[in-house]
Amino acid sequence: MSALKLLVHLGLLLVLSCLCCAEELKCSTSAHKCDECIQSGPACAWCSAPNSNLRCDTLKGLRRAGCLKSYVFNPRGRVQVVKNDSGTEPADAHTLSLQPREVSLYLRPGLSESFPLTITVPTEQPITELIMDTSTLPAGVNITFKNTVNENPLVVQVTVTATQCPSERDDLNQNRTGPWPVHIIPRGFLQSVKLEINLECQCDCSRNHEENSPGCGGRGALVCGQCECLAPYTGQQCQRDISSIPSQNDDFCRSGPNAPVCSGRGKCREGFCECETRANKEERYSGMFCECSNFDCTFDNNRMCGGHGKCECGRCVCDEGWTGEVCACTIETASCSSKNQKLCNDNGMCICGICKCESHYFGRTCEDSFL
Repeated sequence: MSALKLLVHLGLLLVLSCLCCAEELKCSTSAHKCDECIQSGPACAWCSAPNSNLRCDTLKGLRRAGCLKSYVFNPRGRVQVVKNDSGTEPADAHTLSLQPREVSLYLRPGLSESFPLTITVPTEQPITELIMDTSTLPAGVNITFKNTVNENPLVVQVTVTATQCPSERDDLNQNRTGPWPVHIIPRGFLQSVKLEINLECQCDCSRNHEENSPGCGGRGALVCGQCECLAPYTGQQCQRDISSIPSQNDDFCRSGPNAPVCSGRGKCREGFCECETRANKEERYSGMFCECSNFDCTFDNNRMCGGHGKCECGRCVCDEGWTGEVCACTIETASCSSKNQKLCNDNGMCICGICKCESHYFGRTCEDSFL
């Protein structure tokens, strides 16, 4: 293969890799529950703030949309050592020592968790690379080993990953997310390390239902910031009794007396708007009357919100470090710093990274004067 062909081949691999990474970062913005959201990708988080317009997105996306940290559910994995070997030397010439002896792992599917395993080899045995075996692994769980220290005691980096959360339709519903016992055994020895593997597939808030919540009008349970209404009530705060709503009355789906039903962007079902879906799955209508969208904000430099923000209900919510109606104004000031390290030489104001000089002054950082 020629050098040019090799470069082209590597370039294509890089592009495909980037595309895969970009795909993994997408979250199910249409998710109706916290568990559904966090299972849509390892970078996905849920906003439980009351009446939030954006529930499921990356942590950065939720914070940009104004969701406070205290309302964000974003389960992460962790490693907890349960038991260490009390001894530091092998019991006899044919015994090796393992440290730790028991570990609990909590895995967020798509992310890996690691810990060092220290192996003290019997003094009479030559130092060779041990082969690590495992007992049967749960479906979708993978364990890899990498030697980091090749002298006695040996140190092996153990890395555990899970591909995805099991489906609700899986046969073993009683044990879909663990705990699962797995043993790591150095080949040729009897000693083993016990792992207890759990999957982080459920939000903590899903386990805690506030029954008859005041936030749901006392007619439903508050779960992860959303109301699960008791029949026959429905709505964001369980405020409507669908048994008393005439099936053909569309007035409940109008923002005003003469307004179009569901803003012309959806259908009225039992007094509630069901917003129509778009061909582009990233574009969506939202709001009680489908009055909001996330794709009709102002463009700047041929990019919506200047490429530095997110469109929320027709308004640009700017990324960190950007401001302005279309997020076209940077708040960085380095470009306004003059040779004396003062902003615009104290003769002007730094606006959107550009010095606006006072009268009689000019230049990139207002160092020059007409006087």
